[in-house]
Amino acid sequence: MSTDAVVKTKGNSGTKVRMMAQMGMLSAIAVVLMLFEIPLPFAPSFYEIDFSEVPVLIGCFTMGPLAGAIIELLKILLNFAINGTATAGVGEVANFLIGCAFVIPAAIIYKKKRTRTGAIIGMVTGTLFMTFIGCFLNAFVLLPTYAKAFGMPIDALVGMGTAVNSHITSLTTFVIFAVAPFNLLKGFLVSLIVFLIYKKISPILKARI
Repeated sequence: MSTDAVVKTKGNSGTKVRMMAQMGMLSAIAVVLMLFEIPLPFAPSFYEIDFSEVPVLIGCFTMGPLAGAIIELLKILLNFAINGTATAGVGEVANFLIGCAFVIPAAIIYKKKRTRTGAIIGMVTGTLFMTFIGCFLNAFVLLPTYAKAFGMPIDALVGMGTAVNSHITSLTTFVIFAVAPFNLLKGFLVSLIVFLIYKKISPILKARI
């Protein structure tokens, strides 16, 4: 094997080790951020915003969509191991899908157009796609599962929404006036934070070990 080949092999190995370490670090940060939740005045108390997608999206922009999906998965698994589940894992699967619906489209677009405009287009697209997927999964998977897990009818969950937002009178209006605004706001806030800090921290993540 030539000297160049050996150097290339070592370089590839070092890159893989660095990526694995960074994915683990970003996943751990995401799990910590999940602990800090902000209640919203227009949604029931079980809808609280956290900023755990910030490190996931940063990982996506730095290492690509697949790495972002892995970070999202590790985040969900770590949180599951620490806090357990109240939905037999259904909520965790749905949260993984919703998170990926946000970060992966954003990363794919940014990968093709690595500019500030590309990042903005990607994050807007990801926010809209996450909102659509979030509304669908909440209406047909999450809310029915939560109702069953806690032994209450769907109408009881709708009533919790009505208590904070009089426009919520049915499952459909729950999704329109609580779930959709929740995801839109979360996507906007996460995107804003990433937009403000990414260029400052990306050189650190891209630095060679």
